[in-house]
Amino acid sequence: MTGLGEGSITSKEATLSSAIMDNERLLLGRDPSDIEGIWQTLYRVPRWRGGPILNSAISAIEIALWDIVGKALGVPIYKLLGGAARQRIRLYLDVGDTPEAYLKAKSLGFTAAKSGFINAEKDLIDPNVTVRKGIQKMEAVRKAVGDDFDICLDPHGRLTTPMAVHFCTAIEPLRPLFVEEPTQLEDLGELAHLRSKTKVPLATGERHFTKYAFTEMCSRHLVDIVQPDVCHAGGILEMKKIGTIAEAYRIEMAPHNPQSLVSTLASLHVDATTPACTIQEFTIKSDPWLLDLFQGAKVDHKNGFADLPSKPGLGCDLDEKVAAAHPYKPVKRPEYKFADGAVADQ
Repeated sequence: MTGLGEGSITSKEATLSSAIMDNERLLLGRDPSDIEGIWQTLYRVPRWRGGPILNSAISAIEIALWDIVGKALGVPIYKLLGGAARQRIRLYLDVGDTPEAYLKAKSLGFTAAKSGFINAEKDLIDPNVTVRKGIQKMEAVRKAVGDDFDICLDPHGRLTTPMAVHFCTAIEPLRPLFVEEPTQLEDLGELAHLRSKTKVPLATGERHFTKYAFTEMCSRHLVDIVQPDVCHAGGILEMKKIGTIAEAYRIEMAPHNPQSLVSTLASLHVDATTPACTIQEFTIKSDPWLLDLFQGAKVDHKNGFADLPSKPGLGCDLDEKVAAAHPYKPVKRPEYKFADGAVADQ
């Protein structure tokens, strides 16, 4: 019996692959149902721990362990985490930052969608122009979709502190559902500063790892929504724990999820059983071979809501032949800069 997991991490895929295999010596001979004990071993035994690579490796393994246990018992993973806390799961769709893209999401039945709005032009970030155009895009989208459709924004941490204050305060009348990663992750003080300046709901967490990183963020109420990623934050049970912390502080959770079907299903299992999870990021993949990659498995959704997972374990399996036909190819990411040539946040 095998289990499937995911730890995809942008621009560090090969490094992550090696990190996953490095854990082999700590796994061989272990009972795969001892998920908590294995997680603690993988996290605590190495002298150096934490960060995106090591935590993503643990996440991939942990998700696969849950898949094994669910298959062995013949039940969906969420049934092993306490059962359903809701009957269906609200989704927001990742789209482009044009009115047409949001209107398409609305026509598909979704009640919320997300885009960046803060974009570099010719890989350049101009503080005044970039923010002004972002505000104009938001205004155009709100006018197109009306008052009852939720608009989510993700500046991807590209804003400097003054830019973040300018942008968030300017769009307050447009009532976004949240602004994601308006600041960078190194300094929670920057987030606290922004929190004191704006009324818009703030969200962050895709590049934070484990319950430890989210505890202070929640206890200080620096955000309204936390966004852990099941493929990076520590896996299914760790994200469930993060959701419990959020629930204790009356903060909502909207898991980050731009990856594959594995990530989506793992997230939905946590969403199903975690009261703090109020909406889930969802991406419609256009590559036709991806359906074959997971042997036809998909997420059933209607009117902007996903059904609870129903198949044993995670709910999908990998076709190794299809995977072999689409080997990994490294992708060069853009490098954003300011007008003077200084490196901007990506």
